[in-house]
Amino acid sequence: MSRTCHICLLPGDGIGPEITAEAVKVLGVMSELSDVTFEFTEALLGGAAIDATGTALPEATLAAAREADAVLLAAIGGPKWDTTDPDKPRPEQGLLGIRKALGLYANLRPVKPLDALSAASTLRPEVLAGVDMLIVRELTGGLYFGARARETGVPGAATGGGVGMRAYDTMTYTEREIERIARTAFDAARTRRNRVHSVDKANVLESSRLWREVVHRLHDAEYPDVELIDQLVDNTAMQLIRDPAQFDVIVTENMFGDILSDEASMLTGSLGMLASASLGDGTALYEPSHGSAPDIAGRGIANPLAMLLSVELMLRYSFGMHDAADALASSIEGVLADGWRTRDIADEHTLPQRTVGTSVMGDLVAARLRAQ
Repeated sequence: MSRTCHICLLPGDGIGPEITAEAVKVLGVMSELSDVTFEFTEALLGGAAIDATGTALPEATLAAAREADAVLLAAIGGPKWDTTDPDKPRPEQGLLGIRKALGLYANLRPVKPLDALSAASTLRPEVLAGVDMLIVRELTGGLYFGARARETGVPGAATGGGVGMRAYDTMTYTEREIERIARTAFDAARTRRNRVHSVDKANVLESSRLWREVVHRLHDAEYPDVELIDQLVDNTAMQLIRDPAQFDVIVTENMFGDILSDEASMLTGSLGMLASASLGDGTALYEPSHGSAPDIAGRGIANPLAMLLSVELMLRYSFGMHDAADALASSIEGVLADGWRTRDIADEHTLPQRTVGTSVMGDLVAARLRAQ
């Protein structure tokens, strides 16, 4: 029986429209090879939305996302919209806002270096052997959503002790927020190698001490079969470089997860290879973990593979198309195994004639799909 899947596209800023085009190209091939039709609605988010509407998250975009079966986001932001003025809109407000509005509290970032890209990582191949982890990041709480303010006229706040400015951000978590993200991590571990590293800063932060208490309570009551390891965030940052193969599932709060997942992306050789899925109560959102790379926007050299790997996650989690997802992952691995590279993942062993741009890399993956 044929089916139609409605996808809300958010190309965003910088290289976003370029890598979005490759995702649409590959999904078009998927339609040719199956009884599934993909329909697209394009909407504004981030800097492009600020330019067009004055806000980073227009109501029309939120409506389109809620009506879709899945949301595919490329990248947002850039120096054009950078500001320290708290009264001016920033692209990141659109991203945080859509996550919160859709109730997307769980961000999943798989990290599994490919053999073909072992030379692209700065770590030795023997350190990367066996690395296959899933970072589960809490996405709608913590420091990014807590109370914040900038105050003026504060005595003793200026250099020299006079009247000056003070700013603060508040990290807040509830038991419910911690329990639901921990449950996501434990459930994921049961489908993998049955080990969870719960990452916090319980030696300093009260919110982390609550985090640890709730995680242990849930573990003891419902997941005693899963190995649970407490680890401080600074130690985790070190262990990701020293011995990354020890990790199966990492679960952590919002800011720690943001930082650690970017660090872990370098195990794969490039942020251009790391995809993510944001799941929760509303329409799921899929996006590469890299930024908008405004310095190379419009030059046709961006790596679209993280975007295509985000499509793979979308096929799995939103549409249940596991065979199609496997075929896409296999096609990407095959193209890399044949030596094809974009500039960010090329190394001294890459043949010059096999260093290609955004569109050609998308064509190569599409051709592999058709061949399968």
